[in-house]
Amino acid sequence: MSARQDKEPEIAQLLGDLGAICDTGFALAIHIRYTRPTLLFQTYAQTWSDHYSEQGYMMTDPVVRWGLTNTGSVIWDTLRDQDPEGVITAAVAHGLTNGWTYALGPTGSRTIAGLTKSGAAFTPDQTAKAIAIVNAMHDLTEHFDQFSPDRQENLRRLL
Repeated sequence: MSARQDKEPEIAQLLGDLGAICDTGFALAIHIRYTRPTLLFQTYAQTWSDHYSEQGYMMTDPVVRWGLTNTGSVIWDTLRDQDPEGVITAAVAHGLTNGWTYALGPTGSRTIAGLTKSGAAFTPDQTAKAIAIVNAMHDLTEHFDQFSPDRQENLRRLL
């Protein structure tokens, strides 16, 4: 077992820490290759996830498009002019407020996090902690395809 494969407890802790910051949920698509994430963790309310799927928002979501073509972070509200389908408006109507996205990694192995919280906007400390968590998740899951099938499945089931 490589050192990278023995990271389940650390990854589980990081997901819990991210959930504590993002009380209305997050989506974390890790090492996206050919538009498909190697790992996907999502904690948004089921009603939003269902609505998002039913509407086919993945194809027009400005947040996803931004994350696939940029690195760094962006506040969702700044993308409203690139959202003719109203994905961001629908997200807010489903309680996903204070949304922002953080993306890192090369085009062939991009990680994108969509992060939301209720109440006040994310503080600088919360933003920095979320970025550190996403960076760590990206690093810990590098070479995921070399993990044993059992380890891969265990990681996919963490949430």
